[in-house]
Amino acid sequence: MGMKRGFGWASLAAATTTMALAAGVTAAPAAHSADDPVQIVIDGHDVRADNVHGLTYKGLGLLSCNSTSNLLMDYKAEHPQRYWQLIRVLFGGRNPLINHVKIEMGSDTNTSTGSDPATMRTADELADASRSPGFQLAADAKTVNPGLKVSILRWVMPQWVQTEWNKGTGTDEMYRWYKETILDAYEKYGYMVDYVDPDTNETTKPDVSFVKWYKSALVSDTEFADPRYGLTPRQQAAAATAYHNIKIVASDENTTKNIGPAMLTDTELFGTVDAVGYHYTTEDRLDGTPDSATYRPYTKLATGDNSYGQDKEVWYSEGVGSFGWTDYRVNNTEGPNGASTGIGGVQSALDLANRSVKSYANSKRTHYIFQPAIGAFYEGAQYSHKELVSARDPWSGSIHYDAAVYVMQHFTQFARTGWENSGNTAGIWRTVPEASYSGVSGTENVDGSNGAPSYMTLADPKTRDFSTIAVNDSDRTRSYRIKAENMDLGGDPTMEVWETRAADPGQAYDANFKHLAAEIRPDGDGYYTYTVQPRSIVTFTTLDRSRDKETLRRLPGSAARTVLDTDATGKRHDTRDDVLYADDFGYEEEGRVQVGADDGARKVSRPYLVSRGNQPRYLVDQTGAWEVGEDADGDNVLYQYLDQSMKDTGAWNRNTPNTTVGDFRWENYKASVDVSFPDPQGGLATLGVRQQKGMAATDAAYSLGIGPAGNWTFHRYGTVVRTGTVAAADGYRLAVEARGATVTAYVDGQAVVTYQDPAPATGGRVKLGTDFHRTAFDDLLVEKVAGYTPYATALIDNMDRSVAYDGTWSRNASLGDAMNWYRTTSTSATAGATVTVPFRGTGIDVIGGNDASAVLDVLVDGRPVAVDARTTATDKRQVTYSLRGLPDARHTVVFTLKSGKLVLDAFTTFSGEVAGRVSPAAPAP
Repeated sequence: MGMKRGFGWASLAAATTTMALAAGVTAAPAAHSADDPVQIVIDGHDVRADNVHGLTYKGLGLLSCNSTSNLLMDYKAEHPQRYWQLIRVLFGGRNPLINHVKIEMGSDTNTSTGSDPATMRTADELADASRSPGFQLAADAKTVNPGLKVSILRWVMPQWVQTEWNKGTGTDEMYRWYKETILDAYEKYGYMVDYVDPDTNETTKPDVSFVKWYKSALVSDTEFADPRYGLTPRQQAAAATAYHNIKIVASDENTTKNIGPAMLTDTELFGTVDAVGYHYTTEDRLDGTPDSATYRPYTKLATGDNSYGQDKEVWYSEGVGSFGWTDYRVNNTEGPNGASTGIGGVQSALDLANRSVKSYANSKRTHYIFQPAIGAFYEGAQYSHKELVSARDPWSGSIHYDAAVYVMQHFTQFARTGWENSGNTAGIWRTVPEASYSGVSGTENVDGSNGAPSYMTLADPKTRDFSTIAVNDSDRTRSYRIKAENMDLGGDPTMEVWETRAADPGQAYDANFKHLAAEIRPDGDGYYTYTVQPRSIVTFTTLDRSRDKETLRRLPGSAARTVLDTDATGKRHDTRDDVLYADDFGYEEEGRVQVGADDGARKVSRPYLVSRGNQPRYLVDQTGAWEVGEDADGDNVLYQYLDQSMKDTGAWNRNTPNTTVGDFRWENYKASVDVSFPDPQGGLATLGVRQQKGMAATDAAYSLGIGPAGNWTFHRYGTVVRTGTVAAADGYRLAVEARGATVTAYVDGQAVVTYQDPAPATGGRVKLGTDFHRTAFDDLLVEKVAGYTPYATALIDNMDRSVAYDGTWSRNASLGDAMNWYRTTSTSATAGATVTVPFRGTGIDVIGGNDASAVLDVLVDGRPVAVDARTTATDKRQVTYSLRGLPDARHTVVFTLKSGKLVLDAFTTFSGEVAGRVSPAAPAP
């Protein structure tokens, strides 16, 4: 049943509000038996060219929110070639991987991995979309993908909106926040947001009345000349037209699926909403009778097989990326009899592919949005390592493209993806329900190990070509027989088979990533027959891509993750001086930055701070409004702006304001910063060191906090170790020095406490924190400590290919903990089990959450260096065993488990470079 066109939302709103649902829903193929070949018929009569919303394949999107994109702006400023390369890889080309940037508007509060800045902190403040990296990411993406869509939604709102909303009178404030943000992005970058979800992210009860109210306010709004918007008279008319064309998304539910049935029983709502989206499940609803609004409502919406005769977009509007790095997880032992699952397994690259297939097969979702696609925030925050691309070291420019990118290209590079135009002439490929199916297990973290068929078909609306993506995330082969009927494939019926799977023994890691595996022709009965290998994804396509440069192009390699060690400017890499890092927040050393403008038509050059809405360098905010501003003398300082009038009331992760800066490999250093208290109502400033994980100020291992009255407190994590008082002052110079197990805190150069930690946390970043008062920081300096190794030079994951195991080990990646590096661990409780690690340096640390039961023998280069060595009880990311004093050279260390249980997460290695003379009383750790 096709879409009946020309029946707009306004006329629907006037129609009868209760209508019986059509019983005819497009049927999926019948389930397949376990052993028979999978037989698929692509019938041109099933390619519904008249369905322009629900069955058009829109491809993939990314969600920018919660500080996940913060460090991208630093990449752009410091390594523009690599940044713009990333933009081209993700968004560029004839067949873009990503077609949509979804922005969860920030409120300076933590709603997942951190906080994004609020575009309007008060009702009087002019909106500033440039604070939020998502708006700029979208602007830059449009320079290579003009058809890119941009959408926004909210979760937590700024206090000035929240206050009125709680009274039940905040609709105008909510609308104003949205509108002024949208128009500011239009003024700065030249694009109009395409979609707005007016409702709360992950609501369980869609706010239908507000969604309708918002749409009405949107289309009837005629005010675009207000000076607050910054639009020229020439811009105002174009802005009004584009603004009135904004579409509505509802309702980004997570655990519920209520908006679908509501739309099918509410004519006005059906006409109001253009796209429906929900999170973290592949399923439709199946309750009620087949003709009820609760039985396959999303399928009915997408296919147009409903009483309105219209189809709607259905999105998987938030889903995960690949957990961990495929580089490491291929070395797991989670397959049958301890075999590897390759690029597959739960939460793997193949899991992502199966989610996309199953969410289409079961609920007709034609768009998958990653949260996030890019991980540009520091590891150790909640949900780290679940992305397609990792960009966490802007000082080095290192970017890691996961194999999951190749896997998802199997969907996007063999079809024309995107949004169909109003004339239905763009040629966007249609999904074909009758030639799509998934029998894999699960609803979110899906499991394809049962070997059930899982495939999805996309076809040219003119029926000249098609592509079928088949996923086999099991340990056995699967045969496919594919036949085209009523298709005009031209004179050459050759089909190409493109495959991605893990390397065979002796091959390079990426030898089998997205390569042309075969060219096949139909047999006498018209069937193309091919056997899909275990733990692989293939795309069967009638397109000729065998010599296409874009399809054949490999992903960029990863540069070395150089440790952050700069000169006194904080800009230039310098390992020879005594400075690890410095920031005076003036940024005279930074140049201008290129930014996408005019809806992607060009790039413009803007001053460093202007280009990024005054956001400071390298800081990843967990809670609070951290921004560079001028002090009373006109000098730039770092402010935390959230005060009592803007205090957090709705954060998911409630904490006082704090932000993180630096390198996780830093170990022995002295951090210092000037603090002052411009808020007459009070204040608190905190400086912490050795932060590895968590999202609170107290997640720094050691911290010193002080207020304007001179009362100071020294913490080990969240526990008070010592308190005291110095003279009251408007400001202080705080410092915390960590050298080995000794930590000393200073106020204005005077030591106020020295703490000897019996179980020291050995490394991590710098934390700055406040309470809810405006507080200023300046002249941050991180210095090396004479006689002590300042940092680890490298981290080796437990599943790195260089690490060898013997004996009984469980090497886990599926459902791994975010607090473990790359979500992987290797565990043994079998005496005699060994792990061998080659490295270069003078020492190595064993990282992992352990209970101190493990006893080890240690050999270096074949010689015993420790017998019956005890391990330490440690939290995740902490050192359970440490080895030092080796010559600075290449070594091979073998750890043998004598007794107990050993959990391996990673190994950190150290060079012999030490600033100053090594103290014999405190050798370089």
